[in-house]
Amino acid sequence: MAKDLLFEIGTEEVPAHVMPGTLAQLKENAEKAFKENRIAFKAVRTLGTPRRTALIVEGLAEKQEDVASENRGPSVKIAFDAEGNPTKAAQGFARGQHVDPKDLVVKDGYVYAEVHEEGQPTAKILETLLPELVCGLSFPNNMRWGNLDFKFIRPIRWFVALYGADVIPFELANVKSGRTSRGHRFLSQGDFEIADAKSYEKACEENFIIVDQDKRKQMIREQIEAVAKANGGQAEITEDLLEEVLYLVEYPTALCGKFEEKYLQLPPEAVITPMRDHQRYFPVKTAEGKLLPLFITVRNGGKEYLETVQHGNERVLRARLADAQFFFDEDRKKTLEEHREKLKTVVFQQGLGTMYEKTERLEKLADFIADAIGADEKAHKHARRAAILSKADLVTGMVTEFTELQGIMGREYAKLDGECEKVAIAIDEHYKPRFAGDSQPQTTAGRIVSLADKIDTIVGTFSLGKIPTGSQDPFALRRQALGLVNMIIEAKYHLSLSAIVAKAMDLYGIEDEKARAKMQQDVADFIRLRLKNVLESIRYDVVDAVLADVDDIYAVALRAKAVADYVASTDAAAGIQAFVRVANLAKKAESAEVSADLFQTDAERNLFAAYEKASAAVASESYAEAITALAALAAPIDTFFDDVMVMDKDEKIKNNRLGLLKSIDQLVSRIADFTKIVLA
Repeated sequence: MAKDLLFEIGTEEVPAHVMPGTLAQLKENAEKAFKENRIAFKAVRTLGTPRRTALIVEGLAEKQEDVASENRGPSVKIAFDAEGNPTKAAQGFARGQHVDPKDLVVKDGYVYAEVHEEGQPTAKILETLLPELVCGLSFPNNMRWGNLDFKFIRPIRWFVALYGADVIPFELANVKSGRTSRGHRFLSQGDFEIADAKSYEKACEENFIIVDQDKRKQMIREQIEAVAKANGGQAEITEDLLEEVLYLVEYPTALCGKFEEKYLQLPPEAVITPMRDHQRYFPVKTAEGKLLPLFITVRNGGKEYLETVQHGNERVLRARLADAQFFFDEDRKKTLEEHREKLKTVVFQQGLGTMYEKTERLEKLADFIADAIGADEKAHKHARRAAILSKADLVTGMVTEFTELQGIMGREYAKLDGECEKVAIAIDEHYKPRFAGDSQPQTTAGRIVSLADKIDTIVGTFSLGKIPTGSQDPFALRRQALGLVNMIIEAKYHLSLSAIVAKAMDLYGIEDEKARAKMQQDVADFIRLRLKNVLESIRYDVVDAVLADVDDIYAVALRAKAVADYVASTDAAAGIQAFVRVANLAKKAESAEVSADLFQTDAERNLFAAYEKASAAVASESYAEAITALAALAAPIDTFFDDVMVMDKDEKIKNNRLGLLKSIDQLVSRIADFTKIVLA
């Protein structure tokens, strides 16, 4: 009869950001372990709080499934002597299979051992499987405690291991398993016993532990919304903060605090950042989005003494906001341009000059990019000014204290200095996207400065030989490159990557031709990998087929879409096969020169005429039309191969025919390398 399994790992408080990954790991590892051990189950769940990571397996079979196998041994000639007696080879094989030599079966000229393995009791297997699940969890950082060699994210304090109502006995890190768990640190009576796996969640709740993270998350959200509404506002709930708070508490209770209205004179982000990022408070706004002098926090406890908790949180936030006010007032004694002078003392990267010098490069690179995209004079002007001021806020007191506000305070200070609105916005936008899922710059000036900043950082860092490898990416170059790719595609910019990289190298004073060629190759390869990620929704072979040349990033995306549509069409196979035949013979051509005077057959003339027509379509850069024109080459290509002997005895005629094929191959390759397309 199947039973439920409960396995709870009790620890000291685990960092909130680690918990989602830990729960996912435990679930995946458990499912894999039970399948490998042939133990049937209905469902696997993982539950967690800061102090416990729990695994619940529903309908876990009482024993392994039996297994029968037929294992082949030596040939009959080797297995038996002339008298038909088992040789040492047969005896050794039988011994290894745990069968009697006389039970070996002869079939197909070989001996076989029919092995029947009876499944072991699940309870017995769990004694070793559960500790293995603990040891199989990986973390970014581990701790060692006492004199143990054992490591874990935090010290382990207890294990609950119940199969049905029975304890699964084992010991790990000097902690023995049992049925005793620990309740809320302050609200419960301490330790409590769990009767069986099915009663786990109820027993936890009776001891002020909401162990189901989904239920706890819903409670937190509903409480925050209710408290905000009761105080005449709406809470701004971001998913990342909600998830962090979720794994900071075991029994949530939301409460509202207040701060002085004078702090509302600060830019909203200057209030929200210390509130949200430093104190884990939720801001409260009006229905129109105006910040109110309120905040909501979630305590790990009940409703007792909420006023005391409220006052404590208000006192902490008041100090933070007083700091913010002080830094803001001090910063405003200078203009943003005056702050920029201090960038001369701030190193960008060792060997790459100062941040002041970086802004000078950004100004020139922004001008170059603005020309490349055909921006108007106003966009040029705004981008140049934003580039000059882009890093000035890094040396302000506000950003030094609250680093999350870089760009944001630059925008606000620029506005207060009377700078153009578009310049101010571009100062903020040039850092975008700041994180996964963040928005792209929306203004032309913002995009230009953002592209300039990202290219400058990539080229500069690559010039030092610091190309990201493996998981190491200390300068977040992958994120910047991915943002660059997405930005260009979203803005529909036809830009030459190599030209921008060349300009960036000029500004860094990189003159050695070998170094410049290597830089171009390294940056193209780096961008190619990011493009592959962006185009992951498209067939892998189509993506591979269009990634040979990534100089025009937006064009790559357009070509990928057009090729994907073509490959999905019913008549694509004939065209692709024709292109591949052309590519195979084109390799033998010495050049792509073609002379119409050397054509001997109508098949050659017709193919050349179709090629010229397709060339015009490809030159138009309307890739859907270009592929339609290329597809029209399939029939004349087939006729050409049917009617024409390419490798003619006359060297001139042969080379002319090969040149025609090479010309066609080069034309097709401007769209895609169809040799990489996998036909069903």
